[in-house]
Amino acid sequence: MAPVKISHVVSFSSQDPRYPVQNLLNPDNPRRPWLSCPQDKSGQLKVELQLERAVPIGYIDVGNCGCAFLQIDVGRSSWPLDRAFVTLLPATMLMSLTDSKQGKNHSGVRMFKDGKEGKSRKDGGGLYEKQSCSTKEGCECY
Repeated sequence: MAPVKISHVVSFSSQDPRYPVQNLLNPDNPRRPWLSCPQDKSGQLKVELQLERAVPIGYIDVGNCGCAFLQIDVGRSSWPLDRAFVTLLPATMLMSLTDSKQGKNHSGVRMFKDGKEGKSRKDGGGLYEKQSCSTKEGCECY
């Protein structure tokens, strides 16, 4: 199945004005990261994205630039507002503590396939996708 485009950003926690969250919407330039605001010391980035249509999610490729952990939750726009997102990918380590402290293996792409790290979403997938990244020094996603 061909990749599904992200139609728009629903919400986000922080962004650097030079590297805004809108960079996630540009598949033609995947090397432009989304970075946290330099003044944001929370160590976490969160974004809620809406996909162009509801689909079964069989795999997700994530570009990483300095995030230590990643969690992906999904939901549907038809769900009631009080219904919680479902965890597709539990908190997963993208960088070891040593790599994070030493600035090694800072960027790369991780591929998560259905049935390997996360849960299967064969019920129509998630129209909404919420990603949470965390590290001690700030996050960047692309």
